[in-house]
Amino acid sequence: MLSRRTIVVTGAARGVGRAIAQACARHGARLVIADVLAELGLDTAAEIAAGGAAARFVPLDLADPQSIEAFAADIAAREGRIDGLVNNAAIATDVGGKTFEDIPIELWDRVMTVNVRGTWLVTRALAPLLTDHEGRIVNVASDTALWGAPRLLAYVASKGAVISMTRSLARELGPRGIGITVVAPGIMRNEATAYVPPERHQFYETGRAVPGPQMPEDIVDVIAFLLSKGALAVTGQTIPVNAGFVYV
Repeated sequence: MLSRRTIVVTGAARGVGRAIAQACARHGARLVIADVLAELGLDTAAEIAAGGAAARFVPLDLADPQSIEAFAADIAAREGRIDGLVNNAAIATDVGGKTFEDIPIELWDRVMTVNVRGTWLVTRALAPLLTDHEGRIVNVASDTALWGAPRLLAYVASKGAVISMTRSLARELGPRGIGITVVAPGIMRNEATAYVPPERHQFYETGRAVPGPQMPEDIVDVIAFLLSKGALAVTGQTIPVNAGFVYV
């Protein structure tokens, strides 16, 4: 499905991003692994390469525009052209639990800087490298933005912005034959959500049409398809991949 396609995955050092990168490799892609966690990113790239796929790591800090510029320049110099981008990197850990009145301004600004501005800047920097008529972008949002999860306003607002941004980008990139979509997973069981109270996990896991925990591996093949050449007709759409917790 992704044979000989070069795919960039941000936030791929661990958790969901790592699973996405591994799935893309299984489907035949060449990977560029990006993350602010350099040591873990190098480990992920080495693990994928050991499995026989081409993969390398490039450091990336979404809060730093210069880091994003250097990241794009590195890819332009080494890969030249790319076929897909997964904007997965985001701040989620420890951003919840407070009511809207109690969110510190500094936390709000950091979440928006990384999750919204960072996604925009990476897309802006790499869009010129995407192959016309075959390039694909997948933005990873959250189903919390679809149902309005309480006590998580900064994160919910940031992921809602990513969804809206994707719709506008679909119209701007469409004339080049480039598709961009959103995947909105539910809360997953991984190291990034270890801090989430057990009752919140239970709320999700009992409320799904298909009850039970959601793992990173449950969403990756959907993303792999959306990165394929055949996915252009779904551009601009938001796809909840959450075992039926919320529908659109």
